[in-house]
Amino acid sequence: MAGTGEWGGLPAELVAEAGFRSACRDRDFGRIFRMVQARAGVYPSRIARLCELTPSRVGEVMAGRRRLAHIEVIERVADGLRIPGALLGLAHRPWEIPVTAEVRVREAEAPAAAEVGEGGEGADAGLADVLALADGQITRSTLVALESSVQDYWQRDDRHGGASLRPAVVGHLRYVTDLMGGSCSEALLRDLRVLAAELARLAAWAYFDARQFSTARIYFRQALATARALEDRSFTANVLSCMSLQATYEGAATQAVALACAAQDTVRRGVESPLVMAMLQIREAFAHAALRDAAACHDAIGRANSAFSRARQAEEAPAWVRYFDETKLLVDTGIALARLGEAPRAEPLIAEGLRRERAEQQRGRAFHAFWLASAQFQQGKLDQACDSATLALDLASAIDSPRVAGHVRDFHRRLAPYAGAAPVVAFEARMRAAFG
Repeated sequence: MAGTGEWGGLPAELVAEAGFRSACRDRDFGRIFRMVQARAGVYPSRIARLCELTPSRVGEVMAGRRRLAHIEVIERVADGLRIPGALLGLAHRPWEIPVTAEVRVREAEAPAAAEVGEGGEGADAGLADVLALADGQITRSTLVALESSVQDYWQRDDRHGGASLRPAVVGHLRYVTDLMGGSCSEALLRDLRVLAAELARLAAWAYFDARQFSTARIYFRQALATARALEDRSFTANVLSCMSLQATYEGAATQAVALACAAQDTVRRGVESPLVMAMLQIREAFAHAALRDAAACHDAIGRANSAFSRARQAEEAPAWVRYFDETKLLVDTGIALARLGEAPRAEPLIAEGLRRERAEQQRGRAFHAFWLASAQFQQGKLDQACDSATLALDLASAIDSPRVAGHVRDFHRRLAPYAGAAPVVAFEARMRAAFG
């Protein structure tokens, strides 16, 4: 019987069952535990021991009085019950695949090598220059050149969108991975691993911006595994925050909350940066807003503003979070409120943030113009909403970001009941000219 003796894992037929997989996808642990008890004969006390939980907590979860949200607890459940990580939106668990095999699986899942080179002549030339530097031998100058390329990629992503960067970034990632297998000092090897983690995150972000979410998840998990192996809590939190944002986009808001909370827990266990916490708490607010949990959303916004006020007197924050300035806090607070449906409060915040943003931040401005249009539309301000959406459209047509273009198209669908109105007709004409 499954409830006695050595634990051999869940029955294969239960793991394969559509209802169980659906419960895992939703992270409905009450339903999961009930199915494990009914179908595998594992009673709550045994579930508690296997998952390192208290019996009372398991009972509360099964009764629907409590949820499991923190990623570390979810990982304990996956490992304790032997639930494959993919079913719960996690990376492959250590007991599923040996480390060497896991690397091969990820490489097989990644886009084909033939994809490298799609990014245009400039991207190809830059990649060729870097790959020729060391001729297979890693030196400090090679590393500096690669790091410079990564910084350039992030700047191009900010100005022009990330979709076109995918081939070159993936090429760099593979090259760095190959170099890690060569002969170099321990210090250089660690720096290469740090670079590999950043390139994996950049690749994931580029695929996320291209709305290719499943491929983005592969690279996010690769970045997460590398960051954890390096014991870099700050970068681990960074990756978890990106995964939280993607989960919000995909409609998995409960998972997005769990990922944002896990990122915050990770930061608290290291040297806490108030600026990092502010950004992570805004990501949490996005997810609560998607769940329409007003109290939790406002609480997260309040904590984010409090943390940001402390950041001004704090030590220097990691480079990757310095984009999160007062303007970004302002506009992201407005977006969280717009998601929540509190348009009158959201509109002035987004409008002010948009006014402050630099002209070269084209994708960010396009994204924020969409949210301004959304907040205005919620209030019945059709003319103003169409004007803001037109700004988003003009900016989106000049960058390569299917994510932003998708927002513009979503807004257009919301205009259907007003198809004959003059501002809507004008917007549609601009949209046809821009997108065909």
